[in-house]
Amino acid sequence: MPLPGIQALPGLARCCLALLLAGAAVAAPDDSPAPLLGELDDFPHAVQVATSQEAVVDYEVGLGAMQKHLGDWQFKHSRRVNGERLRYTWQITDGFSSEEVYRQLTTRLSGWEGSEQLFSCEGRSCGNGAQWANLVFGQRVLYGRADAQRYTVFSFGGEQGYLVLAYAAARTTDRQYLHAEVIDLAP
Repeated sequence: MPLPGIQALPGLARCCLALLLAGAAVAAPDDSPAPLLGELDDFPHAVQVATSQEAVVDYEVGLGAMQKHLGDWQFKHSRRVNGERLRYTWQITDGFSSEEVYRQLTTRLSGWEGSEQLFSCEGRSCGNGAQWANLVFGQRVLYGRADAQRYTVFSFGGEQGYLVLAYAAARTTDRQYLHAEVIDLAP
């Protein structure tokens, strides 16, 4: 059965992306989803522009749109977590769209045993794209068209498991970006 969302990709690239992301579908529920993000580095049309790994304390994870409240930008709903955060930002190149790669990533995450989608938004329902890019992720390259942004949060393994965040943005057909984070929640 063909994978949804990648039929438009050229044959070899479609096969390559599907194989790279297939590892998540067979992973055990106790395994970290972090290797899935590392595998995206091997996708020939994803160029890593930033990566970092650090401990986070009271890190705010958005579970709602960005909105202005009393002059400050904030999430409509959020959750603060402690743990170890691994984050990547890629530019999607060669005519591929960040939406295509985002959809494949989220399809694999949703099919992973024990996954629970906590929040998802698309387009203007996510709120102000400049705030997602600068305030939330600290990556100004992520600022793009409001109608082209997508964001989701998945939970794996409950309170002591993992959170995976993915954000896709597009400025133009040549400037497509995907940002993803895995947070290993501290006990």
